[in-house]
Amino acid sequence: MLPQDVTHKPGQSAIFLVYALNRPDETAPIKAILAELPALTRSLRGRFPGQEVSCVAGIGATAWDCLFPGWKKPKELSPFVEIRGEKHVAPSTPGDLFFHIRASKMGLAYEVSGLIAETLGDSVYAIDEVQGFRYLDGRAIIGFVDGTENPELLEDALKFAAIGDEEPDFRGGSYAFVQKYLHDMSAWRALSTEEQEKAVGRRKYDDRELPEGVKPENAHNAVTNITGPDGEELKIVRANMAFANASKGEHGTYFIGYASTFATTRKMLENMFIGDPPGNTDRLLDFSVAHTGTLFFVPSQELLAALAEGD
Repeated sequence: MLPQDVTHKPGQSAIFLVYALNRPDETAPIKAILAELPALTRSLRGRFPGQEVSCVAGIGATAWDCLFPGWKKPKELSPFVEIRGEKHVAPSTPGDLFFHIRASKMGLAYEVSGLIAETLGDSVYAIDEVQGFRYLDGRAIIGFVDGTENPELLEDALKFAAIGDEEPDFRGGSYAFVQKYLHDMSAWRALSTEEQEKAVGRRKYDDRELPEGVKPENAHNAVTNITGPDGEELKIVRANMAFANASKGEHGTYFIGYASTFATTRKMLENMFIGDPPGNTDRLLDFSVAHTGTLFFVPSQELLAALAEGD
């Protein structure tokens, strides 16, 4: 089973779309766009070679029940339950359909988003749209390189991002979790570079990891570093993008994590928002607030086609 483009690099430009079903009994437009997406992106890649056009489609738990009542459900696909710590909250927000569009030029990403919206029509209504961009040399708005912990080799990325034999009916699929963070840039910029580096766990200039004994236990890359029962480090594939509306003072990061099991992502979030041990929360959350949180299932290419056709 071939995964959708979940292991692609974040890219230069991205559009993140979250929709809700407007009329759950009107499934034809939704299945039409799911069927059309692969051909649409292939066409654009052919017309604009080298522009890295791609689009990943995900389906929420409630929508899965409405759209595909005769299908078995992925075992971890359910509405995200908020994570509430003493200081920080990872909220749960609604979402039935998710589209992650990437391209080297925003115009091409817009072309895909426009065709999606046109096909869906009023069968859905928009919950959120975020237009992301590559900031400098792949940094988040806060000035640090983002996505450093992603697996480098494609084989490793697929291992952590795509379902294997653990869910044979959904092999090649992925669990996609999205959050929109807004940063308090005034408070962040008030920190010294050294204090910022201790919050992230890396050097700001060259992206080197802080050594043990210097890196605090509540550094971002410390609390999100988790291991399995056998001691193996567990990873997800991030495709985060910066976004901003400078005139309104909005500066943010759109987090998206693709994983073969949502349990890995949730454990990272619990470490960030509750702490392990409790109270050892992610220092970055003192400057970054999560405003959304939604879980989607991304079917393999073959399953997506079957779902669209009703087979």
